[in-house]
Amino acid sequence: MTSTLSGTVIDLTHPLVPGQVPACAGHPCYNASLSFGLNKGDFANVHTLTLGTHTGTHIDAPYHFFQEGTTVDKLDLALLTAAPAVIADLRNRASHERIMWDDLAAAVEDIKARGARVLLLCTGWSRHWNTPVYSKHPYLDPDVARRLLDLGVKVIGLDAMSPDKVTDEEETADVHRVFLGSGGIIVENLTGLESLVDSGWRHVRVSLLPLNLSGCDGSPIRAVAWEAA
Repeated sequence: MTSTLSGTVIDLTHPLVPGQVPACAGHPCYNASLSFGLNKGDFANVHTLTLGTHTGTHIDAPYHFFQEGTTVDKLDLALLTAAPAVIADLRNRASHERIMWDDLAAAVEDIKARGARVLLLCTGWSRHWNTPVYSKHPYLDPDVARRLLDLGVKVIGLDAMSPDKVTDEEETADVHRVFLGSGGIIVENLTGLESLVDSGWRHVRVSLLPLNLSGCDGSPIRAVAWEAA
């Protein structure tokens, strides 16, 4: 959490630390190595980064699962910049527990009242970041994704590695296919959502901006939230 002249900004982004960033099987592992260093007599400090489009806190564009889907550089930035957001408190959900429509009742009423197009799912699972338990998070029922789209929600963000069920045997993609297939956007590996729930803020805004990666399926982001005036 950071205090600024205009108020408090909550950082929703996991720090990228070499060796401490979980990655899906086969995905690039994050690393940052010093290529040029002042301590070596070089002109300036410059790092070389190794990362994937789904490293750390990141955004999924429709192209992630659909060949003709929108790429990350073509996403509607109006949905991701200072966007009104609603937070659903799901911290009582257990490992691999399915999140159903009734579980979002309070958030749905808030969405209707505010016309928000961003829904953040606070499962509390970011506390398991970089542990074997992290992949055992609660997950969204695909029908919930359909109903959220009907409600006008265009962005789902959560503090877990996927809105879909992930096990040691398989990783499903039903929610990804439903939501991205209808032009929605998914944000994964957020952190600090508990601070938003507990803040008492009534009018939360978030910025979830990706890098301008031409033709790519996703991007790491710096996600932040604050209370609108």
